[in-house]
Amino acid sequence: MSSPRNDSDASGVTPEGVSWLASAGTYPRSTLSHWAERPDAPVVLPCGVVFDVVSAPAIFGRRMLDRLWEDGPGSGPVAEFRGRMLLFAAPGTAQRLPALMEWEEWGAAHGTRTDGVPPLLCHGTGDAVTVPAPTPRSGARWLVAPDTRHPWLPGPEVLLWAAVRAARAAVRISIFPPADRDANVYDVSRRR
Repeated sequence: MSSPRNDSDASGVTPEGVSWLASAGTYPRSTLSHWAERPDAPVVLPCGVVFDVVSAPAIFGRRMLDRLWEDGPGSGPVAEFRGRMLLFAAPGTAQRLPALMEWEEWGAAHGTRTDGVPPLLCHGTGDAVTVPAPTPRSGARWLVAPDTRHPWLPGPEVLLWAAVRAARAAVRISIFPPADRDANVYDVSRRR
């Protein structure tokens, strides 16, 4: 049986994970001192150098996360903030993933959006995201906490794979066109 955790480490973010997150900022020591004074305060960190972030609606993001852990390689750090799932990804993912999604005709079926397939927001160079605190109180939380100074981060291909599988699980995809509801149907099973 594992020992119970105290409130200060309930999120699972380790000191190494805090250092990794802070390293994304322009002034890492300022971020670390801010968190030392207020460990429950979220901060805004830039994307593009240490990590990119792919943001998905919470339910679809959870399906992606399930695919990553059940059928794939796992995930990097993942947070939930204001109804969105933030999947931390390798730098460069935000630039490459939209092109891969377009190539896969993401969400398109005969020129219209497919129900249940939400757009993914990609945050990379020039963008910033709000990151949950190491010990969040409410609102934002870590689902997969950063626990090392160099976490594995999925790239665009891995996240596309997870999104496609999550979409297939959410939306029944068929290679056949929808049936014509006004068509005459005859039972031919009793023909001789």
